[in-house]
Amino acid sequence: MYRIRMAAMALVVSVSIAGLTVPVAMAQTAASDTGASATKQEQKAQRKAARKAARAKKNAELKDLEKNGYQPGGDQTNYPQNIQNAEKKSAAAKAKAASAP
Repeated sequence: MYRIRMAAMALVVSVSIAGLTVPVAMAQTAASDTGASATKQEQKAQRKAARKAARAKKNAELKDLEKNGYQPGGDQTNYPQNIQNAEKKSAAAKAKAASAP
């Protein structure tokens, strides 16, 4: 009988403690959400801008390789050599453009 009363008392105490702390925790979360959401939106915008910049860089590199003879949808039997040749031509063209006045 004593154990049942102690278990019931422990249950009542734990529920009351949880009931008192939940509104405080929710109030802190609600207050911090307004500040955090602005930073989350800023972070999302930064990630989006970084993805766009990376995509633009990759597309520019691919166009440069295609201009120098690489065909990604073409014959791939000599794949490594095809892209390496295009990269060499691209590097040579960039070096020539950099040395020109």
